[in-house]
Amino acid sequence: MEFKVMTWVVKFLMFKRGLFHVWILIGSSLVSAEELTFDEQAELMVAIQSANYDVVIRLTDGLKDDNDWIRARAGAFQRRGEERFFDADIDGSIDDFDAFLKMMPKEDPHHWQRGLSYYYAGEYEKGKAQFERHQNVNTQDVENAVWHFLCSVRAPGGSLRLARKRFIPIERDSRVPMKEVHDLFGGWGSIEAVLKAAQPRDSDNLSERERNHLCYAHLYLALYFEAIGETEKMKKHIRLAAFDYAMEHYMGRTAQVHAKLREVKED
Repeated sequence: MEFKVMTWVVKFLMFKRGLFHVWILIGSSLVSAEELTFDEQAELMVAIQSANYDVVIRLTDGLKDDNDWIRARAGAFQRRGEERFFDADIDGSIDDFDAFLKMMPKEDPHHWQRGLSYYYAGEYEKGKAQFERHQNVNTQDVENAVWHFLCSVRAPGGSLRLARKRFIPIERDSRVPMKEVHDLFGGWGSIEAVLKAAQPRDSDNLSERERNHLCYAHLYLALYFEAIGETEKMKKHIRLAAFDYAMEHYMGRTAQVHAKLREVKED
């Protein structure tokens, strides 16, 4: 899955911080905000630039909805929610995503991140609904279909049979190994096909791209085995995705979260 840039009337500055990217919301009009003192605005700018989300949220508490700093507040909730998710604080991530979406309700259909959190919180009906809304704005994403499937299996009254009956068809996701992953979850593919699609030229000398293919392959194999109740196989593949072929993008970090929540340790 890919993060969709929010269409706010502010400037965005992206920089590398630690193991993930942070989007900083800085608008030229922010300096005119009348509800904060000059010193508070200066402190807030420093907090934004240093990705100190707790401080951003504290300093913007109680501002009017039409204040320009509210956009910075919303962004801080979104990014803190992601950090909480990566720390396996699932309930905390949902609280922050909810706060973000309360301020930015038009972003709800784009918010697949909350769908992932719902899955790990055991809120499967909410997860299904989130991925169904996301399908309306991202129609060719195998991962969305798969996470909808995963929630459908575990939702009240759900089953593999029903999840496959309602499986979302995807035809144009060209990423490796997404076609094979979709086929597997749909019931007409195979584990071998997923692994073959992600097979590197030289397993002892992986390119970053090949490593990424393997991370995705083993993450979705782990999730497949979780869906069908084969715990030991799930552990084998999530160990590979989270540790052996670790990646630091959102889904790579999701593999690490899965390992932590399922108490899977690195060999």
